[in-house]
Amino acid sequence: MSVRGAAARANAVVGLALAQLRRSPGRTVLTTLAVALAVLSVTLLASLGVGVVEMGEEGLDRANRDIWITNDPIDPSSSGTENPIVGAHEISADLTARADVRTASPIAMHDVYVGTDPSELERVPAVGVQQTHDGFDFEAGRGFEPEGDPYVREPTDEPTREEIVIDPRLADDLGVSVGETIYVGTSRETARYEFTVVGTSSYYSTYLGSPAVTVPLADLQAVAGTSGTDRATFITADVAEGADRDAVRDDLAAEYPQYDVRTSDEQLESMFQERTLVLASGVTLVGLAVVGGVVLTINLFALVAYQQRDELAALRAIGLSRRVLAGTIGVQGLLIGLVGGVVGVAATPPIAAGLNRFATSVVGFERLLRTPLEVYVAGFALALCVGTVVAVVTGWRASRYASIEHLEA
Repeated sequence: MSVRGAAARANAVVGLALAQLRRSPGRTVLTTLAVALAVLSVTLLASLGVGVVEMGEEGLDRANRDIWITNDPIDPSSSGTENPIVGAHEISADLTARADVRTASPIAMHDVYVGTDPSELERVPAVGVQQTHDGFDFEAGRGFEPEGDPYVREPTDEPTREEIVIDPRLADDLGVSVGETIYVGTSRETARYEFTVVGTSSYYSTYLGSPAVTVPLADLQAVAGTSGTDRATFITADVAEGADRDAVRDDLAAEYPQYDVRTSDEQLESMFQERTLVLASGVTLVGLAVVGGVVLTINLFALVAYQQRDELAALRAIGLSRRVLAGTIGVQGLLIGLVGGVVGVAATPPIAAGLNRFATSVVGFERLLRTPLEVYVAGFALALCVGTVVAVVTGWRASRYASIEHLEA
């Protein structure tokens, strides 16, 4: 076939496809919307998966620590925050004294009860740190700084600073503001300690998934009754300038064999491994979204081809080849996939923004859905490529039954 003949045939195929689409505008619009929904299912679920992974990475990046020391709790089912590191201040001081470590600090975590009335308390996660740091972005008030040498402490049974930074939503629930006092304890019976609210911030709430409070480490240990053993959940450290992070990790692992010593990358990987079920669920959802989108697309274009069986039979009767008929359905798939893909991709940002606002108001996670370029490409490729291929295949199969006998029937 000459080039001129091929161009004429291509023009005929496109013309027939456009005529078929114009002939049934309702079917065309519904099919396009269905393709857009398939694209949205892929882009939104993929955005959720990307958001979960990036939030974990950003959490460790924002912590800006090179080395993480921790250990598995003796009884993880008790609360998940058993604080398995003993002698946290002494270990931190020893690490800071090393030439290859710039600084080290412990972090403790407990569930505590807080409230303005001892008879009306809420259970929230509490994070104990030596001092508040960059990234808190206080909505009101300030943080707290260590008094004296942060590594020198005398075990005490009572809190000494009695300052607390609380999540803004928790502040609204309790009806408190900066400068006011709330009760704190690790049980309803022991919530007798009076802490002054010095600031409001959602810094740790973002990572913990619920409104959290932040208190001086020594005060949290006193409230929890772990001052004597000086327990912590993590010890984090920054290596000195020019020091090799992996070498420092190996040295610390040899020095503290009872604990797990990891770089920040390894800590992130460990966190993912501990949440295999959650990650597997996320991957499964994304996989189901892709498979569901493909299945929906196949059904859509199979239905489109089936509904045109009379027209295809008539075209076959006047001598059009199966290639032309398959090409006609394929061009329809290309055009519907193109428009449906554009609609789905264009609708993704506002819907993702709405879902992000909802997630922020409910669970406190900001930007839970992330939409990098790859997400849009995946959704558009599903609509355009899969739609076109499926339409050609279904059109080819439909042309087998498009016969004069079918038209007479």
